[in-house]
Amino acid sequence: MVSSRKKTVVRVEQATRQDDFKRLVDALCVPGNGITAGMKKRSRDQALPSRQIVGEIVEELRSILFPGYFGFSEIQEESLRFHVGSRLDRVRRTFQEQIKRGICFTCEKGSACLPDCDERARNLTVAFLRKLPEVQNKLALDVQASYEGDPAAANPDEVIFCYPGITAITNYRLAHELYRIDVPIIPRMITESAHSATGIDIHPGASIGESFFIDHGTGIVIGETCIIGKRVRIYQGVTLGAKSFQFDEDGAAVRGIQRHPIVEDDVTIYSGATILGRVTIGHGSVIGGNVWLVHSVPPGSRITQAQRREEDFERRGGSPRKKTRPLSA
Repeated sequence: MVSSRKKTVVRVEQATRQDDFKRLVDALCVPGNGITAGMKKRSRDQALPSRQIVGEIVEELRSILFPGYFGFSEIQEESLRFHVGSRLDRVRRTFQEQIKRGICFTCEKGSACLPDCDERARNLTVAFLRKLPEVQNKLALDVQASYEGDPAAANPDEVIFCYPGITAITNYRLAHELYRIDVPIIPRMITESAHSATGIDIHPGASIGESFFIDHGTGIVIGETCIIGKRVRIYQGVTLGAKSFQFDEDGAAVRGIQRHPIVEDDVTIYSGATILGRVTIGHGSVIGGNVWLVHSVPPGSRITQAQRREEDFERRGGSPRKKTRPLSA
């Protein structure tokens, strides 16, 4: 009798748990909750790109751009062409499918756009692969700039293997070429994977010149419309961001406007500096650590925290500090 009551109680508890579980599932699948609503845009044939596969493609591309450093390391001169060719063919086939998924997901025609997506994905994949020699040349200059700019680097091999800046720049340069030819979703997937791995956040829409050097790197943010010239050096914690957003009549942020800094050639920006808005940092300038800057500076400027504090003091009505001439010996 007691055993029978226990079994009844157990069955009731199990039914209760099942009901609770069912209600939980129902709550997570409510139509129009902002998440599941997006699923209506795609049919069963319009899966999103795979983060895992895109990540694997990036690693394949890394082994193509830096043969012998990543992936299979036992590469001889006579086997180099085979290594690059075989990996390139694998990338072409797998990447075309991921690009197609990205195109189809953003297409408003639903499954009717699939034939067009196939053709467009094929053309975009070919266009991207043709840019790889140019990307490789730029990365070689980035590696050299990193080696020459860091006395702690024993050799360029160490820079390629170990420096998070080169990892982030490689992902950025690949993503930027995809961004330029209007491949949807995937460019952000590539740069955000580097962001997760290195702490360096570079939007694929930013324009960055050759011989770019990121030292240490953690906490760097480079916004979408930022323009960076040649031979620029940036240290950890630097933000090149937007000062504010413009809004339309409905209160939505206006997208696509130029809102990030322009950094001209041969500029150095030290750790913790924050530069906001569509301002220009003139060529050859040096921006000191932890400087907050929201206006343009002319070429050859030297901006420090102490200088900024003095300028703020003068703007508030204080008397400028007299400059004294050093005593002669």
